Amino acid sequence: MTSQQAPTHRSRRAPSRGPGGRKALWPVPLLALSLAAASLGVTYPSHPSAATHAPDASAAAHAASCVDKVYSAMTGPQRVGQLFMGSVTAAKPDQQRIQVLRQYHVGSVFLAGRSKAGTKATRSLVDSLQAKADTVSSHRVGLLVSTDQEGGQVQVLSGPGFSTIPSGLVQGSWSTSKLRASAATWANQLKAAGVNLNLAPVADVVPTSLGRNNAPIGRYDREYGHTAAAVTPHSNAFAAGFAQSGVLATLKHFPGLGNVRGNTDTTANVVDTVTTTKSASLTPFSSGIKAGAPFVMISSATYSKIDPKHRAAFSSTVIQGLLRKTMGFNGVVVSDDLGNAVAVKDVAPADRALNFLTAGGDLVLAGEPNQVPAMTKAVTARMAQSPAFRTQVDQSVHRVLAAKQKVGLLTCG
Repeated sequence: MTSQQAPTHRSRRAPSRGPGGRKALWPVPLLALSLAAASLGVTYPSHPSAATHAPDASAAAHAASCVDKVYSAMTGPQRVGQLFMGSVTAAKPDQQRIQVLRQYHVGSVFLAGRSKAGTKATRSLVDSLQAKADTVSSHRVGLLVSTDQEGGQVQVLSGPGFSTIPSGLVQGSWSTSKLRASAATWANQLKAAGVNLNLAPVADVVPTSLGRNNAPIGRYDREYGHTAAAVTPHSNAFAAGFAQSGVLATLKHFPGLGNVRGNTDTTANVVDTVTTTKSASLTPFSSGIKAGAPFVMISSATYSKIDPKHRAAFSSTVIQGLLRKTMGFNGVVVSDDLGNAVAVKDVAPADRALNFLTAGGDLVLAGEPNQVPAMTKAVTARMAQSPAFRTQVDQSVHRVLAAKQKVGLLTCG
C-alpha cells in the first residue's frame, strides 16, 4: 500500500477495511474552488496565475489559534492518533481494520489498492470514514484522506468521474502550463471523491543510464524526466495545480529513489551510493519546498554518502538536518510505508514508528492497520519517559493539525 508500490504489489499488500454501512453524518469539508494557491502556502513564480499574496496576518493568527485550541482540547490518545495514517483498501474495505483505526484515534487514512468504482462510490466510502472521525470540544476533527494518484501504472482511483492519468514520463513531455491545468482537474476529481491529500508528485530523478533498471520509479515510468532540469518544473507544475484546487500534494521520495536499483517495497537493504547533500537530484525537492510544498515523503532506502548508518526514514541527519535545516522545510514529513515494506521488515513495528518520529518525522504511514496498536502504545510509553520526545510529538501533531486546517478539516467557532 505504499506510495511507491506498483499495481502488481499494491493490491496484494494493501490491507482492507470497510465502511460501516452508515451514511455520513456530515459532509466532508471542502474548500471553495476559488481557494488561491497561496492560502495553502504554495506559490509558483513560473505560473503567474497562481496567487502571489501570502495570507494576511490576521488569517494566519486565526489559523494558528484554531490549531492550538483543538490541540489543547485533545486527549492524549487523540493526539497520538494524529501521528498515524492507516491503510484502507479502496475497492474492498475491511470493517475490522477500520475499527482498529477508530479505536486508536488514527487521524489520517490512505486509500490503497485499485478501485474502478468512480468518484461517487469513493465519496460514499470517504464520508463513512469521516463520520467516524474524532470529535474535540463538539467539533469534528476531519481525517486527512490520501491516495496515490500519480498516473500511468500508479493510479489508485479510476472509473466514472476520474480521468485516466498518463505516466510521469508522458506528463514530463507536456508544457508546464498544460500539466498544471491538468493537475488542477485531477485534484478537483479527488476533491469530489472526498480525497484531500495526494501522495504525489514524484520528484525522483532517474538517470538515463539507469532507466528501467531503477525498480521503484523507472520500471514504471513514474519519473517526469531523467535530469533535475526536466523534473523540477514538472513536479512544481503538478503541485501547483493541486494547490490551485485546494488539495494537498506530497513531494516524494526524499532524498530521492532515482539512483537505486532495488524497490524498498519488495527488497531489503536498498542503498543509494550516489546521492550526496549537494546532488543535483535534490533540486526538485528544494525547489518544491521553496514554493511551499505542504508534505514531503521520506524514502526507506539508505544513503551511504549522507547517513550510512540509518535508513532515511530513521535518520535525523536526513530529516532534521538536510530536509528541515538545510532546505528549510517546515511542513508535514510523512513516511513511506512502514507497515508492509520489505525494507523495514527487520525492525519491530513499534520501533519503526519510534525511529521515524525520533528522527523528526511527523506522520507514520502504516500499510497494515493491525500494527497500529503496538505503534501507538510504544509512542505513548516513550512520551512518558522522554520530555524531548514528547516535545517532538507535540510539534508533529501541530503540523498535522495545521495541514488539516488548511483544507477545512478543523473548525473553530
